[in-house]
Amino acid sequence: MRRVLLIIPLAAAALAVGACGSEGIEVPEDNPDFRGAELFAERCSGCHTLSAAGAQGSANRSQRAQGPNFDQRKETYEDAIYAIANGGFSGAIMPQNIVGGGDADAVARFLAQYSGKDVRDPDDSAEPIIPRPEREP
Repeated sequence: MRRVLLIIPLAAAALAVGACGSEGIEVPEDNPDFRGAELFAERCSGCHTLSAAGAQGSANRSQRAQGPNFDQRKETYEDAIYAIANGGFSGAIMPQNIVGGGDADAVARFLAQYSGKDVRDPDDSAEPIIPRPEREP
């Protein structure tokens, strides 16, 4: 009887964890980039933010290094593949080959497609975010 009482909560916890694997992912399941979003949420969301993957980075920001916020930074496919294979750029603390092969390709394609959604186009004609001081003649 004791074993049954222990198994029930463990089974419920396993179901709850398994059910939230794609929670928060904004990419439709029939989209070719869904697998990349799913992998990003599973492997990258501990350090990186990207709303399309439902990723908010680490809640413990004071004790761990944060990766870039990809809502605010646009990445190319090539740069994403490089960072995945080499553990980031210029000594960044990122696990090397956190995904590999086809999974790395899926994450890089997803990142190239969905990163930078909050980046303001530098070519638009709106006022700059930080006004520049007037120059004297």
